[in-house]
Amino acid sequence: MDIAGLVKGASRGEGLGNQFLANIRECDAIVQVVRCFNDDNVIHVDGSVDPVRDIETINLELIFADLEVIERRIGKTSKVSKDQAKERKLLQRLKEYLENDRMAISFECSDDEEQTIFDELNLLTAKPMIYAANVGEDDAADDGAKNEYVQKVREYARKSDSGVFVVCAKLEEEISELDDDEKQEYLDGLGIQESGLDKLIRASYDLLGLMSFLTAGEKEVRAWTIRKGTKAPQAAGKIHSDFERGFIKAEVVNYKDLLECGSLPAAREKGIVRMEGKDYVVQDGDVILFRFNV
Repeated sequence: MDIAGLVKGASRGEGLGNQFLANIRECDAIVQVVRCFNDDNVIHVDGSVDPVRDIETINLELIFADLEVIERRIGKTSKVSKDQAKERKLLQRLKEYLENDRMAISFECSDDEEQTIFDELNLLTAKPMIYAANVGEDDAADDGAKNEYVQKVREYARKSDSGVFVVCAKLEEEISELDDDEKQEYLDGLGIQESGLDKLIRASYDLLGLMSFLTAGEKEVRAWTIRKGTKAPQAAGKIHSDFERGFIKAEVVNYKDLLECGSLPAAREKGIVRMEGKDYVVQDGDVILFRFNV
């Protein structure tokens, strides 16, 4: 979901107001693109460049939006039954926590019952956050190493256990119009190892604890997204539930080894294709052929 930039007071209707909330309420994570470049030709809504201030402005609006959700929920438990007493107590604690300008992602529930109530609230500030530091072209090649704004964003992200990566939106716009070969040649010429889109995917996967394995056949090669630590039968179930139920074994080879060999038969001849059982934990970049009973 691509959401227009927020301004101070968005939770009270300023700018586009609350129009963004419905779109991101069901997302797994939030990416904040924050300005980390100086350019007199590009006006900043607050009159100066300060990425940490911008982050805190957005986070405060998210907090206000969550407080509104919590206050409505408290209103529904005004006539407290015995079963609702625990929920109301949790909501009051959570309300006080957010009112102290803290994000719900760092809030600690005391037991599983509280955790269930907390999860049902689906709070915006409980979602993991990634900060995309948007730099100028001169800072793209060294990943913002000499950019003071980027360093401030990285320090902020460390304190909040959030992800961060550097991107140059201007360059991304330019390479979006190129084919893959031209894109790579252009990036190489600038001394940039990977595009901002690739960085976003990598940062998102890391933050959410995700990885990919591959299946390769005559008709198609496909990547499948799973959580890190997933075992072979459950990975097979990602393709089809029958694969998980009838799982027998998995033939596994790392994709880099497969590329070097040139084909699966060649990889088998070299003895680098392994047979793995139900306890095998799938690794990022595994190419897998599942054997199963129908």
